[in-house]
Amino acid sequence: MIPKLRAYFALAWLAAITVVALPLQIIAVKFGWGIAKSLPVWWHGKALRAAGLAVRVTGAPARERPLMIVANHASWADISVIASLMPCSFVAKSEVATWPLFGLFAKLQRCIFVERARRSKTAETAAEMADRLSDGDAIVLFPEGTSSDGNRVLPFRSALIGAAHAAISRGGHERVHVQAMSVAYTRLGGLPMSRSERPLVSWFGDMELPGHLWGVFLKGPIDVEVRFGEPIPVDGTTDRKVLTQTLELQVRAMTMAALHGRPLPHGGLPAPAEPRALAIVR
Repeated sequence: MIPKLRAYFALAWLAAITVVALPLQIIAVKFGWGIAKSLPVWWHGKALRAAGLAVRVTGAPARERPLMIVANHASWADISVIASLMPCSFVAKSEVATWPLFGLFAKLQRCIFVERARRSKTAETAAEMADRLSDGDAIVLFPEGTSSDGNRVLPFRSALIGAAHAAISRGGHERVHVQAMSVAYTRLGGLPMSRSERPLVSWFGDMELPGHLWGVFLKGPIDVEVRFGEPIPVDGTTDRKVLTQTLELQVRAMTMAALHGRPLPHGGLPAPAEPRALAIVR
């Protein structure tokens, strides 16, 4: 009964601050106030606290702009984990825009919605991402294309990472910075989380969102480890597929190390090479 009481209290507390913050965010977005970027950071931090998620960070988001952050994706909680660390916008599947309440939250955080089933829309999405990057927004992309079970990193897709190139050509930038980031759910109730326990927080397949969310609130303290790689400078010579492969290797190395409670392998991550070193000779 105690976990349920704690969960009910946490949800009531989160609902109360949302009632205050949501109208303010709507107004701030409408009128372009600066608080529209900082208020979501505050709210997501409170949401993590209510759900019992504690975040440990290694490294830091790059200060350079334009900036694209490329991360693995295991749970709806990834959004709050990442958004609690910095002002940012996400690239999300178009269905998210229709979800009750969560769709509104996504719109108020100025998410970019992509129709994954229509490849013809990829160029339009990349162009929108490029424009937002040029405006100084940090854009977070989940290139796996779907969420995993939290025990692995799925292969990366390169299509939308090409928005970095588009930002260079559309915004007149010499280069764009792309940074790898990993999110790993590592401990439950203070103890290492096993492979079988990780789906308690990972949200994938045909899991129903309301029931899964309620389950996270019931389970008690969950530790999350976030790791950042070094930003990779990308220019017009950078090959998109080679860049995608480098980012995938970096995210996988950081995620697996975090899940197994160990430091990065000797030698660290695959080196963030200079842009021309990433280029394939055609």
